[in-house]
Amino acid sequence: MHKNKLPDLADPRGAAEIDYSARESWRLFGIMAEFVEATERLSEIRPAVSIFGSARTPPDHAYYILTEQISRKLSDAGFSVISGGGPGIMEAANKGAYFGKSPSVGLNIQLPHEQHANPFQDISQSFQHFFSRKVMFVKYASAYVVMPGGFGTLDELMEALTLVQTGKTRSIPIILVATKFWSGLLDWFRDRLVEEGMISPEDMDLIQLIDNPADVVEAIFNHYEKRGFSPTLTEREIQLNL
Repeated sequence: MHKNKLPDLADPRGAAEIDYSARESWRLFGIMAEFVEATERLSEIRPAVSIFGSARTPPDHAYYILTEQISRKLSDAGFSVISGGGPGIMEAANKGAYFGKSPSVGLNIQLPHEQHANPFQDISQSFQHFFSRKVMFVKYASAYVVMPGGFGTLDELMEALTLVQTGKTRSIPIILVATKFWSGLLDWFRDRLVEEGMISPEDMDLIQLIDNPADVVEAIFNHYEKRGFSPTLTEREIQLNL
């Protein structure tokens, strides 16, 4: 005879554990509120480009200067620029757009260290959860520009590649900037992931390696030349299920 799989109505857990479980359930409403608030605030920023990169890059570094140049060109070309809203490369991205023609958007994350909001934001949205923040990076982007960075940058890059590869979001340009920095990783993709059948050879075509700011902007325009920046009805349905 099967044992009864239903829980005993007399809850054996201690009061502290029950309290934690209740707080965990209520946390779902906080997550929902993050998505709703961010969606309402960001719904009018298209077309937009998300720029990722290290929080630790100082303002006098070549990567910072290059990011600012790219961002300014994107902003003047009509793209809102979305960054993580913090220091380093994120600040450079916001700064370039802030002094350009289109909005500078910062999606800030609350962290115990390292992250503080930079002052170059026309629209600033704060998040407690990385996953809801990453959805917003993807949801409104017509392209991703990935500058040198650490674990967080790699996480955002892999998220973008996975979503495009699997068709969970529309196909958009994913541009890596700084050939010297990224070439070793791309070689490993080819030598290990492609060679051992972990990804298809054509998956490498999802990535573009570009160093010149003007070429970054041109590559994005080239991608949309025949279709326009607005998502199709089918693509909108896909993005609802991110």
